[in-house]
Amino acid sequence: MQVAYQKWAELNGRDVLLFTLANDHGMELWVTNYGCIVTKLLFPDRNGNVENVVLGFDQFEPYLTNAPYFGAVIGRVAGRIQGASFELEGVTYRLAKNENNNHLHGGLNGFHRVLWEAEPIQRDNAVGIIFSYTSPDGEEGYPGTVNVQVTYWLDNDNEWKITYRAHSDQTTLLNLTNHTYFNLSGNLKRDILDHTLTIQSSRVLELNEELIPTGRVFDVAGTPFDLRQGKAIREAVESGHPQIELVGGGYDHPFWLDRHHDKEIVLYDQESGRMLTVETDEVGVVVYTSNQLPEGMDLGGVPSKKYLGVCLETQGLPDAIHHLQFPSIILPADKEQVSMTRYRFSVD
Repeated sequence: MQVAYQKWAELNGRDVLLFTLANDHGMELWVTNYGCIVTKLLFPDRNGNVENVVLGFDQFEPYLTNAPYFGAVIGRVAGRIQGASFELEGVTYRLAKNENNNHLHGGLNGFHRVLWEAEPIQRDNAVGIIFSYTSPDGEEGYPGTVNVQVTYWLDNDNEWKITYRAHSDQTTLLNLTNHTYFNLSGNLKRDILDHTLTIQSSRVLELNEELIPTGRVFDVAGTPFDLRQGKAIREAVESGHPQIELVGGGYDHPFWLDRHHDKEIVLYDQESGRMLTVETDEVGVVVYTSNQLPEGMDLGGVPSKKYLGVCLETQGLPDAIHHLQFPSIILPADKEQVSMTRYRFSVD
């Protein structure tokens, strides 16, 4: 097990660092303290070929200009907040509008654009990094000074674990996630349409034309959203279902999970033999099949295109502050919020 780092770039007089976490089985996690972004994740296929299985840039500068949240921690609130406003304890808060009239992924300068403090850590069977950031009261319109700690661990069981901790001095909203795009083919040699996705979820949130939950929760049975027995992503893309077409031909939907820490999300690529199992204590997962990924960005020599990756964003349900039937994303003053998601890689 090893953790190393180097200066990658400079931003506003501060060092942007690039960390490499490596285990004893050929798995490596490359991470920068800018946005806690995962830039690469190397893992062998069934033949032992070690390749990258996430989308990211080789250089730092593109992350400043045209990165569609590649690999980043999203906050304070993941997803969209309708009307870029909410009411809390009798006070209306106005947020940054960065997608039409709505607030998306924490605003113009959310946690994905923050240079975090970073501390490498190590124990017998794992290496990691503790990222820390203090979000000041009023940042992007949110109340409260929030102290956030995000810890990444990589261990010899080929597991990448994320733990989120947060504490606020005022009651506020918080819904954190990681926005890594996965592609298990290796070095982006194929798209993800023939990946098989299994999700233990019997309920999915309906979206409106602005991709915000309507409040309706529908049963997945008999729809392309029934992934409980596994389904090729291509089947959904080609289904013609109105909700699939609404988001550009694929998934961009919140699945309300039926169980937790019990193989509830599995992504599999038959050709490479790679499998990703995601387990979490979060309420749901937003699945995004990069239906609207901009074309032509250089991703390590591969141009970006539609369906090149799939995001598995474990989180609370989007726009929950406007839907009382959804589990709350309110963080009470002086209460610590802790959540954890693990990504376990294997081959068949």
